[in-house]
Parts: sequence; C-alpha cells; structure tokens
Amino acid sequence: MTDDLLSASEARRAYWDTVYAEGVPSEFSWYQAIPESLDIIEATRIEPDAGIIDVGGGASTLVDHLLAKGFTDVTVLDISAKGLDLAQARLGQDADRVKWIVADATQWTPDREYDLWHDHATFHYLMDIDEQQAYMDGLRAAVPLDGHVVISGFSLEGPRRTDGLAVIRRNPDRFGFALEGDFTLKFQTDKNHITPTGTVQNFAYSLFRRTNLSPVAVPDD
Repeated sequence: MTDDLLSASEARRAYWDTVYAEGVPSEFSWYQAIPESLDIIEATRIEPDAGIIDVGGGASTLVDHLLAKGFTDVTVLDISAKGLDLAQARLGQDADRVKWIVADATQWTPDREYDLWHDHATFHYLMDIDEQQAYMDGLRAAVPLDGHVVISGFSLEGPRRTDGLAVIRRNPDRFGFALEGDFTLKFQTDKNHITPTGTVQNFAYSLFRRTNLSPVAVPDD
C-alpha cells in the first residue's frame, strides 16, 4: 500500500467520522428506511445461516432487516467507527448478534469467506484505479465459488457528486468491468432513490454470482 493510498484512506476516515458525528442518519441523503437492495438479496435465496457482509454499511438499516428476516451470520464493515456506533446503538441488544469491523475496504484483508457481499454506494466513491483494484482484491478473497455480490452506485442518470464528494457513475452492467472473468451478471436494474429532502437520485443495482476462481493479488505491505 503506497503512502498516497494510505493518506487517501486517512482522509476518507476523517471525513466520514465527521459526517456521522455531526449528522442524523435519517437525514443523510443515502438513508433508506427499507433498503432498495433488500429484495435483490432475497432473490438469491441464500440460507438463513449464510454469511453476509455489508461493506460500507455504516449506520444503514440493512442490518436491522437482515436480522428481522432470520439471518444469523451478519457482518457490517465500515471505515467510520462512529457510523458503526450509531448502528449498534439503534440495534440495542441485537447488536451482539452482528460482527462489526472498522476498516477501509481498500486496505482490509478478509479472514473468512462470505456467501454474499453487499455494497450500497461505497465502491462508487473510489476514483483511484489502484483503490478500485484493492477493493476488488478483497472482494475476490472474500467471496467463494457460487457466492453472490450485490453492488450499487449512481447510474449514468445520477448526480456526479454527493455529500461533497465526486463519484463514478455507471450503468448496472458496468460494475462488471472489475469482476470480469470471475463473476457472472445475473440481474441488473435502475431504481430511483428519494432522499429525505425530496431529491431524486438514480442508482444502478447489480447482482453477480461467482462462477470462476482466479488468483488474488497479494497486497503490498
């Protein structure tokens, strides 16, 4: 990991810690009382004991819904400890049913496999090619053969910036550029997200299934 990428990660962590420290989750632009990707997750028909990781989950309500639907092996990863603290406080005693990981997805090395990798609008913030590759190296290390990936971000109809940050916009099938060769696109769609202030943001959602295993690059120290 280069010094530039480490500096970018530190700046990203500080940014999101500030966002969560100063804001109210239900007022954030990305807030969804019922996550739009929940029906896509259910469409995979994974078993209740399947391992699920929500990458960039922060204070998202997805974890609440997964627990309510009977999933028993749920992990939430986020770069901001403050974001995860908010989610744990909301869940109360149910927070003990979840594994919480404070880490940058571009630097994290998984220590296990997950049947489903979920990412709502984390990958689309990564503008640097090396960071995109590092993220995908972690994903490939974490998702086994026949595992699923649900990933979303702004579509080509979505805004170029959100919450003061630039994003990369993609059509649903364009998430596949980074998964090419190992994952098969099973489903894609666009959905309009209405922010708490009434703004319409168009998201591209994709569901992939792992159909091939290729070597994962060993990250630099």
